[in-house]
This record gives sequence, structure tokens and C-alpha cells, in this order.
Amino acid sequence: MDSLYLVSNGVMVRKANSLTFVNKEGKRHLPIESVGDIYCLGRITLTSGAVSLLMKKNKPVHFFNFYGFYEGSLMPREAQISGLVVVKQVEHYSDPAKRVLIAREMVNGIRDNVNCTLKYYQRRGDELLPFIQRIEETQLGSSVPSILSGEGKIWDTYYESLNVIVKEFEMKRREIRPPQDEMNALISFGNSILYGVALSEIYHTYLHPAISFLHEPGERRYSLALDLADIFKPVIVERMIFKLVNNNQITKDDFERDVGIVLKEKARRLFIAEFDGKLKTTVNHPNLKRPVSYREMIRLECYKLVKHLIGEKKYHVFRMWW
Repeated sequence: MDSLYLVSNGVMVRKANSLTFVNKEGKRHLPIESVGDIYCLGRITLTSGAVSLLMKKNKPVHFFNFYGFYEGSLMPREAQISGLVVVKQVEHYSDPAKRVLIAREMVNGIRDNVNCTLKYYQRRGDELLPFIQRIEETQLGSSVPSILSGEGKIWDTYYESLNVIVKEFEMKRREIRPPQDEMNALISFGNSILYGVALSEIYHTYLHPAISFLHEPGERRYSLALDLADIFKPVIVERMIFKLVNNNQITKDDFERDVGIVLKEKARRLFIAEFDGKLKTTVNHPNLKRPVSYREMIRLECYKLVKHLIGEKKYHVFRMWW
């Protein structure tokens, strides 16, 4: 099913067993049966009737603020329930040795995916070898905090390298709330949407989204979605940003500033269209022997975690192979 992205402000209302989005441009019918999840990137009001229908049809709705940061989700009741999986998930979180095994594998996968992206641009002529070597040499400790520290160093080196790949925008350091330059704004926007995608995919499996292995579970976040999103950031988000900027599809004129930098609405629509297209792009999976979309790969990552938790098959994180 397709994702639905609502960028402009408006109201979502129920009409019989369907939805209508009303804004200053008029009314738009929303084909709920063909929609998998909804991303509210403008100021969207949902009537009680619309909420009732969305929950009945098992459609997650994700909300983002003016800067594109994730604010929360309207999640239906769990469609897939397995007490065994949740018990095993808690067990693997609570047991330090079991948790470290998963966390280390995740960060090693992040490292490989980051370097796969850098090696791609190194082959195209960018001088990235020093960054690749530093990332490869980053040590991961024997505890979750030390593994997280190693992950942070990997990301810091990676973000430092972006000024070599992207000449149009300079990023001095990673800044989040709010972003103070164009690259930070693009990365934060893409990461937020990817987090929503990861959460939607977790919803369709037996996994509990609040029980994570790399990030610490928090009271107001679905930390497992953070774990999974980190694996796919360099694969989906950054590669898409590099393409948009280096092809001059997004330029400095596409941003506006108040207390931070934010994409203008037209550029947001372009970004979202490119992001959605990326999720639908398929590659031939070496094990499944069939085309698999980037979005399906996130779902497959959830299934691999489930198999690991119940002792069926050891977890091997997704790694780019092309």
C-alpha cells in the first residue's frame, strides 16, 4: 500500500466509509483502502469520525512539526500480537550479553552502510579515503554505552565527510533542534520521516516498538524505530539528499529562516516525492532471489529480529550489497 503525505494545512473528515481532506484549495478524496499510513507534515486537524475510521482500518498516522521533526503518532490497536515475542524481546533487552550482541551487530551494520555510501562517492572522484579509514578503525566496546559511543564517533566522522560530497551546502556540525544550516535541515527532515516509516513497519510485526536494543527505551518515544532507522539512514536518506543537491534540484533558494532553517513548501513536496520514490525502488535480493523495495527491507529487518529473539536464526543486520 502507498503512504499518504499531507503537506498543506487542512482538516481530515469522514464521509461514510471514506475520508476527505479539506483545505483552502478545496476537497480531496483519500482512498483509505489503498493507503498504508499517513504523514501529517502540515497543521492537520482530524475529526473524531476520521480518527475512528483510521483506527478501524489499522492505519497509523504520524505527525510532524513546522521544522519536519516527528512529534507523535496515532497508532491503532496492535494488529499482530504475540506474547512470546514480547517476552523474548524484554528478555534480550534485560540480559546484558544478549542485548550487546544485537546492539553491536546493528552498529557494525551502520558502519558498513555508511562506508558503502562513502566508497561509492570515492569511486566517483571524491577524496573520502581518510574518513572511510577512520570509520573502519572506530572501536566498539563490550557494553551498550560504549557501543553507543562508538556509533556516535562513526556518525561524527560521516557527517564531517559530507562537505566533500556536497559542495553546495556547508555543515559545520550536526545540529538538530532547530537546524541552523541547509544540510542539517535536509538530514533532520529525512530522518524524521524514516523514523515514521520504521514505526509503521514495526506495527505490522510482532515486535513491540518501545523495547529497543541500541537506544535506551524512553517514556515518550518508540525507541526500536530509532534502532531500525539508523541502519537505513545512509542508504535511503543521505543518498537521496546527495542526489537532490548535487543535481541542483534543491538549492539555497528553497529554504527560509526564522529561529532555524526550514524547507519551503514546494521543496518539501519535491523532497517527499523523491523519498517516497526511493522507498518504492527495488533491488534484487541475493537471498530471496526477487526484487525487494527499500521499504520492504525495513519490514524484513523486523522479521529477522523476531527470528533471532525466538532462537530460530541468528540476527544479521541489513548491509548494502550494491
